[in-house]
Amino acid sequence: MLSGKRMTTLLKGQPPVESGHSHQTETPGAVHHEPGFWRRYIFSTDHKTIGIQYALTALVFLLFGFSLMMLMRWQLAYPTKELPVLGRWLDKVLPANLMTNGVMSPDLYNALGAMHGTIMVFLGVVPLAVGAFGNYVMPLQIGAPDMAFPKLNMLSYWTYFAGGAVMLIGFFVPGGAANSGWTSYPPLADFATQGQTVWLIGMVFLITSSLLGAINFITTIIQLRTKGLSWMRLPFFVWSQLVTSFLLLLAFPPLEAAGILQLMDRVAGTCFFLPSGLVVGGEPLTMTIKGAIGAVSGGGTPLLWQHLFWFLGHPEVYVLILPAMGIVCEVIACNIRKPIWGYRLLVYSVFVLGFLSFIVWAHHMYMTGMGTKISAFFQTTTIMISVPSVVILTALLVSLWGGTIRFTVPMLFALGFLPMFGIGGLTGIPLATNATDSYLHDSYYVIGHFHYIVAPGSIFALFAGIYHWYPKATGRMMNAAWGRAHFWLSLVFMNGIFMPMFLMGMAGVGRRWYDAGASYDLARGVLHWNEPMSISAWLLGLSQIPFIINFFWSMKHGEKTSDNPWEAVTLEWSAPSPPPHGNFVTPPVVYRGPYEYSVPGHPRDFIPQSEPGPELDGSMNPIKPTQTK
Repeated sequence: MLSGKRMTTLLKGQPPVESGHSHQTETPGAVHHEPGFWRRYIFSTDHKTIGIQYALTALVFLLFGFSLMMLMRWQLAYPTKELPVLGRWLDKVLPANLMTNGVMSPDLYNALGAMHGTIMVFLGVVPLAVGAFGNYVMPLQIGAPDMAFPKLNMLSYWTYFAGGAVMLIGFFVPGGAANSGWTSYPPLADFATQGQTVWLIGMVFLITSSLLGAINFITTIIQLRTKGLSWMRLPFFVWSQLVTSFLLLLAFPPLEAAGILQLMDRVAGTCFFLPSGLVVGGEPLTMTIKGAIGAVSGGGTPLLWQHLFWFLGHPEVYVLILPAMGIVCEVIACNIRKPIWGYRLLVYSVFVLGFLSFIVWAHHMYMTGMGTKISAFFQTTTIMISVPSVVILTALLVSLWGGTIRFTVPMLFALGFLPMFGIGGLTGIPLATNATDSYLHDSYYVIGHFHYIVAPGSIFALFAGIYHWYPKATGRMMNAAWGRAHFWLSLVFMNGIFMPMFLMGMAGVGRRWYDAGASYDLARGVLHWNEPMSISAWLLGLSQIPFIINFFWSMKHGEKTSDNPWEAVTLEWSAPSPPPHGNFVTPPVVYRGPYEYSVPGHPRDFIPQSEPGPELDGSMNPIKPTQTK
């Protein structure tokens, strides 16, 4: 709990006092101690610096995880052929037998698949969507000087960083990285390579980081909103971060417990997830504990792991998508110059999504033999959860009608998000029912569906957020021409990768086949898609070069901007660019809702939340003093 003095200070909008340097409002004759390099940039407690740390680290992991996928695409397009350029080098660097004369082994392919999924989700998208945007933007949007627990915030980032470092170590242990899929299903995962142990340790770090961040976010939003910022004046982005934090807080502990139990299975000889009577290679399964070899007692259940994993796994989808929806809403509202249609519907839908996400997890487990009644329940809840998603998508689409749309780079990515997320949602409906999922399960159809949600879906929204808030963080604009090239190339090549996956999945091609189905007659008719899909993947990688150059070049050479270059209304745009420590020159006061654009009779087409004036009702008409709100 915060001390009474500290909470009072934060609620009044005054920056907190941290050890080593003062954040207090200076008085005549006061000595101001500037923090050194390490306290300012490395072990900082400023939410903005931590947000930037999360952003840069997550972008590096996204690039690395994407690079693993590009290696996999070579194997799928040209099975058994030597990997060009990198093949011989990887043969020397990686543990023995993973590469042979530059040709990828099945074990390495499985490891690349497992680590690609883990890195992109847990080290890339979630830290960028929540850790970076949540840390940097959310306190500014609620008028807070910092997060409620600044030191806990710093600890959250460094725990995440440690988890990422541990994950990377797994590539160099004997046998290579974890190769039991990003889901780490037992019993295979219980006696897989040593990399699986490293994977589990890394996951414990990452989950702990998310829990620390979730507690901090919830406390900050509830306790540190500035004067006048009532609940229904919160920007939709803040609502999305609040619900996401509750998902992390409630869904991650079961997986952390499961990860520790599976770690015990691997290193301490327990059998939480190992059943009796396992035979491996024609011999009863044995495990070596402290140098002694003994038979496995068994008695565990692999299905327990699946339940614990997917109880997090499906809320995790909304941990990816809810912040993305929040970003898209902010960008669209700013660039249509009119209020978002159905603001309250959006808020209510986010809460319904959060609640329903906890009771749909077993649609990932239809193949485990659950009864028809249980299947019917999860089929029903899975269809139900599509309703609030459609409401949010519809509200954003309807908002475009009649708007004076500005096709800025952030707006292009936000508009690209809408149909891509729509395709991902529609293709998920066949997976919601037991009958059709029985055929499509573990096929490329599932890969296509999920990636339309996460890749051209969530990642497009994250790019929109980067382009949108970049001038707030740096005081400079990113180059629009390079940004448009980045968008259009990414849109074309992402669809080139993922659209053919639906055709391959409906043909029955399995998602984990090392040779992409070359040894199966059923795949012969669709194998020709692998080469154009792989070429699209490599071209998508090249398409990120304009973004990388633009991102770093604009820090020094981008066009300097005002504090509010987009003429937006939410509180972060009333702070200087970049914001100082403490965020605001004077504590802001909120007088109105978050999306008051194009108000009739007003000389400008936007009214900032912090601008005094008549309060407006839902129809953008002034509320009279005697009128009931």
